Amino acid sequence: MQAGASSSPPHGPVRGPQSLVSGLVLIALAVFAIWLTSDLPQGTLRAMGPAMLPRWLAVGVGLCGVALVAAGLLRHGSQLENFTLRGPLVVGVAIVCFGLTIRGYALGPVQVPQLGLIVAGPLAIFISGFATPEARFRELLILALALTAFCMALFGDLLNLPIPMYPQALADLYPAGWSSDGRLRATAALLALGALAIFLATHRRRTGREPIDVVPDEHAGTV
Repeated sequence: MQAGASSSPPHGPVRGPQSLVSGLVLIALAVFAIWLTSDLPQGTLRAMGPAMLPRWLAVGVGLCGVALVAAGLLRHGSQLENFTLRGPLVVGVAIVCFGLTIRGYALGPVQVPQLGLIVAGPLAIFISGFATPEARFRELLILALALTAFCMALFGDLLNLPIPMYPQALADLYPAGWSSDGRLRATAALLALGALAIFLATHRRRTGREPIDVVPDEHAGTV
C-alpha cells in the first residue's frame, strides 16, 4: 500500500460527513427563511410580492441542501474538518446590522433611523467581508458600491419591491420635480460610477508600483 493513500470508506450510513452536515445547515437556513417570509404576500410573476424572490431562493437553497445530504449518504466524501467561529459570528452580525438599519429599529430609548439599502447594503458587505482574515478594504469598498447599485436597480426599479432604498434626507437633496424612479436610478448610477472610479484609480496606482522583473539574457555577449 502506497504512503499517503486514502483510508477506507467509513462504515455506517454516513459516507460523506462534510456533505451531510453542509446539507443539513442549508436545509435549516431554507426552512428559517421560508418561516420568516410566511406572512408576506408572494404575488405573481406579473406583479411580484415582497416574498416572491426570497421564498424561492430559500426553496433553491433547500433543494441544494437535500442534494448534499443525499451525496453524504450515498457517496464517499471528506470528513469534518476543524473550523473557527469567526466566519459564522461575523456573518451573523452583518445580517443583524442589515435588518436593523434598512427599515430602522426602536427599542425603548434606543432608536436606529431608517437608512435604506444604500447604507444597510454596504454596511452588511463590509462587516461580512471581515469573516476572513484575507479581507481587503479596497476590494470590499468596490464590491459594496457595485453590489448595492445592482440590488437597488433590480429590486427597486425592475421588480418594484417595497424596500427602503435611502433615507428621506437623501431623497430631499434631489430636485422636487424628479420622480421616485428617477431618484432611484440616479442613486444607483452614482454608486456604480463610484465603484468604477475607485477601481480605475487604485488599479493605476497598483500597476504603477509593480516592479519590473529584468531577466538577464544568458546569450548576451556570446558569439
